[in-house]
Amino acid sequence: MDTFVKERAHAPDQFFEAEAAGLRWLAEAESSGGARTVRVVDVAPGRIELERIHEARPARDQALAFGRALAITHDAGSVTFGAPPTGHSGPLYIGSREMPAGTAATWGAFYAPNRVLPFLDPALTAGNLREEEAVVVREACALLEAGALDDGEPPARIHGDLWAGNVMWSADGVVLIDPAAHGGHRETDLAMLALFGAPHLESILEGYQQVHPLRSGWSARIPAHQLHPLAVHAAGHGRSYGVELTAAARRTLALAEC
Repeated sequence: MDTFVKERAHAPDQFFEAEAAGLRWLAEAESSGGARTVRVVDVAPGRIELERIHEARPARDQALAFGRALAITHDAGSVTFGAPPTGHSGPLYIGSREMPAGTAATWGAFYAPNRVLPFLDPALTAGNLREEEAVVVREACALLEAGALDDGEPPARIHGDLWAGNVMWSADGVVLIDPAAHGGHRETDLAMLALFGAPHLESILEGYQQVHPLRSGWSARIPAHQLHPLAVHAAGHGRSYGVELTAAARRTLALAEC
């Protein structure tokens, strides 16, 4: 197997171990038809060795197949919202930022305090979010934490950082890399694909719904599920993300008025 190594001399505690655990957890669903996940060859503090994926041009038929496979991975489930990959008891990360490892029995009670609010203070400190905007985001989080968008869906086994750069297209189909895997809501992964413009997104969604039809109104809820990645980016990637985060929070608040 052709492999490559990622190394980081001063990696945070269990940084690559968390990535390996997430990849292996997602890969457990492959035997049932779940999404293909890059193979972990070896992991140690400060380094991870992975299967090398040779990229190819995205294709519609692969997008359809990936959508179907992603639904199966999500359906593999998790013990609760926020649960880490099986066997991993250390910190969780999205990119280079640590994520809280809190759990809850309902999605909103997990999502708002563990995936959105922790990134507001860093975004404020960086100057990418203004105080009056943070008020709007906190109002949206209070709405979610109170259960306004809870729907009875069981926790899904989500990738957690499913932007287009973590969806690799190969001659053999799509391969997932670099997860922030945990028990979450299936719509969060789909919202992140939409946020950063995955190739053939309409076909991915078509394939997904062939396996697991989405609940009515899912597209209107996209802004609520984009609060997490937008908050993460507002913490370190520029003022524009603070503006987008606030806009998504306002659209989330508007859902309660419908």
